[in-house]
Amino acid sequence: MHKTTQKPTNRVMAVMKVIIMLFIINVNAQTVTPFITSGDQTRLLQQQSTVSFGTNSGTNPSTVTVNAGTTYQTMDGFGYTLTEGSAEVISGMAATQQNQLLNDLYNPTTGLNASVIRISIAASDLSSSSYSYNETSGDTNMNNFSLNGPDLTYLIPIIKKIQQINPNIKILATPWSAPRWMKTNNSWIGGSLQTQYYAAYARYFVKYIAAMQAQGIPIWGITPQNEPENPHNEPSMLMNSTEQKNFINQQLGPQLATAGYGGVKIIAFDHNCDNTAYPIDVLNNSSYVDGAAFHLYLGNISAMSTVRNATNKNVYFTEQYTGSGGSFSGDFGWHMQNVVIGSTNNWSKTVLEWNAANNSSLGPRTPGGCSTCLGAITVNNSTSYTKNVAYYIIGQISKYVKPGAVRIGSSSSNGSIFSVAFRNPDGSIALVVYNSGGSNTIKVVSGSSAFNYTVPASSAVTFTWGAGTPPVTGLPGYYNIISRNSNKGLDVADNSTASGGRIQQYDVTGGGGNNQRWKFVSDGAGNYYIIVKSTGMYLAVENNGTANGLKVQQRTFVNSNEFKWKVESLGGGYYKITNLNTGKSLDVESVSTANGANIQVWDYTGGLNQQWQLVQVESTAKKALTEITADGEILNDMAVFINSTNDYLKIDTSHEGSADVEIFNIGGQSLVKKNVNFVKGNPSEIEISRLPKGVYIVRINDSEGSYSKKVLKQ
Repeated sequence: MHKTTQKPTNRVMAVMKVIIMLFIINVNAQTVTPFITSGDQTRLLQQQSTVSFGTNSGTNPSTVTVNAGTTYQTMDGFGYTLTEGSAEVISGMAATQQNQLLNDLYNPTTGLNASVIRISIAASDLSSSSYSYNETSGDTNMNNFSLNGPDLTYLIPIIKKIQQINPNIKILATPWSAPRWMKTNNSWIGGSLQTQYYAAYARYFVKYIAAMQAQGIPIWGITPQNEPENPHNEPSMLMNSTEQKNFINQQLGPQLATAGYGGVKIIAFDHNCDNTAYPIDVLNNSSYVDGAAFHLYLGNISAMSTVRNATNKNVYFTEQYTGSGGSFSGDFGWHMQNVVIGSTNNWSKTVLEWNAANNSSLGPRTPGGCSTCLGAITVNNSTSYTKNVAYYIIGQISKYVKPGAVRIGSSSSNGSIFSVAFRNPDGSIALVVYNSGGSNTIKVVSGSSAFNYTVPASSAVTFTWGAGTPPVTGLPGYYNIISRNSNKGLDVADNSTASGGRIQQYDVTGGGGNNQRWKFVSDGAGNYYIIVKSTGMYLAVENNGTANGLKVQQRTFVNSNEFKWKVESLGGGYYKITNLNTGKSLDVESVSTANGANIQVWDYTGGLNQQWQLVQVESTAKKALTEITADGEILNDMAVFINSTNDYLKIDTSHEGSADVEIFNIGGQSLVKKNVNFVKGNPSEIEISRLPKGVYIVRINDSEGSYSKKVLKQ
């Protein structure tokens, strides 16, 4: 049937022009926030006045072009080596200053957001002495293995405090030497691992990972040997590529897998960029190895790309020190160019500087340890500390590029302007620029928009723009709300039916009773009403107050902010739940793990008693993208949930036609892409049997718009 096309009326054309103009204005007027660290130290991670994108016009010889459509590696994070010496000097601080220092480094919101910690397995050269966890010669079964000593005294307590500040911290562990009795020279310095002790040394690693796990410290990755071509440190140990390959393939890999630690990354090499043959050999000849780690005391940072391209495995930058005799401007510039921007542009998934902290004498250290290594922090005394250049080197990227960020395309037309760009899991963009020359007005181009900005000489600027943390959307059905600290769920005490009934934590079994099942209904402005199934009443704060320690109750609905809650992802499947009226977060009183403990609101500190897992126990509330408009109208037109009986993602919608469905992990990495055809009354399904248990983000694009929601696969 032939269909005639009507010519748009003048009024329609006018409306279309307005819409197009509004779109252009919205894109071009996007706000950019710059943060500067200058070589002359007049500005240190200092936020500057915002600028705005405008129409891209004219030319500039110093143009940085960002292309968000080109993607590279996903970032694991940034940080320092927390040596035993670092932990020792931090441990000696007064409680208030110690807490401030650790928050300065590791707090995801108020601090640097350092998210990876490298630690030594037993002593490094910046330990107060050389030691191992088993000094009993010939004890191949590791019967005498123990963390007792400096690690249990200093390092482990500090890590636990860091975990309270940043529960998602990743721990990379590295030995400087095997126990002396396993080595060819029976010395802390140099020598090699005897082949007869390969099995015993692999058992040493297994015992270590298990012992740390028992302390509540999961090990994210290991390298088999720090600087395996350096026999001069104390401690140190040589290990060539054939020895490392054989040790991993014959003992370390199989033993970790058998012990249930196959998920711990084995990262090879861990030495300088002057040798690519070593890591390529190990990576291409071991199925157990995740990738290779690098330092840059020798060679060129491009070696990381060489190894990545030759092996198709991951690469990590794990160490570079700043020296006590260097200048702030010189060290900051070299590290920004080569370590921060250089390594990430060459596929690195981590950027780690060397030492987190030391004392004013650059110690503690072993007799043969580094005597010129300057920590990111100098602990002057029990109540005073100084931030050094490495603090700002890492801070210039770690504060603005979040774990799970994806590197995107970035290029510079000026050889003195270095750049790297990322898209964060929340969709925001972070562009890191370093200017090695004199003051320069650069142009930053993104799509059809651009802005100009004057970058001071020998300075770095991180520009951020785009979406902030989006509200969690689409929570269908009913959930248990489980405390990360106690593993107990929100519960209406005594199954009360009264308005004002007390909320407590209590054991949840089999999904719990209706007084432990909660649904989330959007208020249309990014917040939620949280409603218990047993009574239909709403989670709210007592007395409409705003103080810390106010109790949480079930109450009959009133149109007030005390009934609204903001739900924000912390990563790893955990959430912060904040009351809109008080600005304070859902909290288990006194950090209790007991049944019956009160639920209250308190200023958010990052404690595990303020982190919550949302476990879906019913998916029968079909409309996942439920919203309440300002007029009170409920919009229910799409449900997205996991059918646990057949491992399919199910989409039930009133929409019709073609749609693109993409599934991301919580870090923002795309895992599944599929085009589906929506038919009203006929739900679409996507098989997800190969995805492990966890939290995922589902994004749907169809003719009516774009929708995102989180789902939990159990």
